[in-house]
This record gives sequence, C-alpha cells and structure tokens, in this order.
Amino acid sequence: MARRQRTPRWLEAARRRGPEDARFADKPDWLARALGKAGVMPRAQAEAAIREGRVTLAGQVEREPFAPVRPGVEVRVDGQVVRLEAPVLALMFHKPAGLVVHGSDAEGVGTVFEWLYEVLPPPMRGFEWLAVGRLDRDTTGLLLFTNDERLVRHGTSPEQHLPKRYVAAVAGKPGEDALRRLREGLVLEDGPTRPAGARLRAPDVVELTLTEGRHHQVKRMLAAVGHPVWTLHREAVGGVALDVPEGAWRRLDDSEVSDGLAFTPT
Repeated sequence: MARRQRTPRWLEAARRRGPEDARFADKPDWLARALGKAGVMPRAQAEAAIREGRVTLAGQVEREPFAPVRPGVEVRVDGQVVRLEAPVLALMFHKPAGLVVHGSDAEGVGTVFEWLYEVLPPPMRGFEWLAVGRLDRDTTGLLLFTNDERLVRHGTSPEQHLPKRYVAAVAGKPGEDALRRLREGLVLEDGPTRPAGARLRAPDVVELTLTEGRHHQVKRMLAAVGHPVWTLHREAVGGVALDVPEGAWRRLDDSEVSDGLAFTPT
C-alpha cells in the first residue's frame, strides 16, 4: 500500500486562510521563516513567539508559524512593527575540527551554529543562519552561511558546478598516475565523478578542486587512488578564498556574493 504523503504545514495554513492567501502556496514566505530571514529573531524563537500570541499579522494575532505573509502586510512583535525586508547576507566562517554541521551534536563537542552564535555580535544573532553545504566533523576550513535559502540552493546545486578547493594530507606520496586519474575522473560506488583539478603541494599533500559535492567525495576519491586522507581542509568556494583565522568569521561583500559565488538574487 502506498504511503500517503502529508500535506506541508505551510500549505495547510494557506488553505485555512482562504483563496486570497492560497495563491502564495507555490513560493511561500511563511511567518516564522520571514522573521528569521529579516533578522528579527531566529526561526525557533519566532515559532515560539508566534505560538505564544506575541505576533500580529495585519492587525490580528497569528498563532500559526507557517502562515503565509503577503508583501506589504503589517507585522508586529510584542506590539512593535517589524520590517521583513532584508538583503541577502553571506558569511565566511573558518570551521575548526570537531564541530558538526547539524542542529545538535550527540557527542557533545558542539555545532557550527552554536559556535557562530557565540562569536557574532548581537545585531547579527537575530538572523536564521543557514549553512551552505556541509563539512565533516574532522574537516576544517571554509564554511559559508546565509540568511537566504536561495543562496543555499545555488551553492549546493549540482548544476552550478561551483568549484570547491581542498587541501588534503594523505598517506603515501601520490605520483603522476594518481593525479592523472583524479584529473580524468574516477568511478566510485555511486557513479563516475567529474574531472577534478589535482596537483601536489608537498610530497604527501594534494590540492583537489571539485565541481560537485557528494558525500565524503574528496576522501573517497583519494582512497580510490591509494592515498587515504589523514587531514582535510577546504580553502575556497568559487572565487571566495578563506582569509580569517580558525573559529573566526566575516561578512562577504556584495561583489564576493555576485562574482565570487556567481549568485544574483532574482
């Protein structure tokens, strides 16, 4: 028997609010998400505030976090009018080893989101920060964050072929044959890889540039040519190169987003 798919909560809310608001179902901007994107408060806090009756939409208390928001509608939090317009923001963060790119860490070491919240200034903590892709717990280096889901989709889409440059310390000393195989592309258990940029920085250090982002791809590619990875560091995404110390962050300027990441909001 086929499993019945559950209707998304934002669509249920749109239908309850009637035909006028149901037209936003294709590309919804629901209330809790809009508050997080605009930097009013992170989405989890926004959801709690809405359910507590602290948020009004068009003059009426709204207790549904997934309620659609019409452009130009007045939104108040604790009686104060808030603006939902926000530019696309992007941050670079130098991820230390040990942190996970998840909402929680069962091992208790910590998450990148917890770390980022601690180092951001108070005005930046109201945003809902989304990671653009992932890095493994033991991988260090450049991790991008944004307040806009469109940039997340752009940065992680296989169709964009956005290059990502890694530096790996490996077992053994890769020769020209191993580098050639990496450059031409390999066949892994989940299919052939795209050709990669590959060169040596030291006898046992490989610089590898990929234009796709499969699970553990760098580690699997290097293991496939006989050189398992000891340590892995990501130093660039697109034209954006990491330039802050470990554990630190900075905001990307508009040209880094548009030119470096080849992203233009529409």
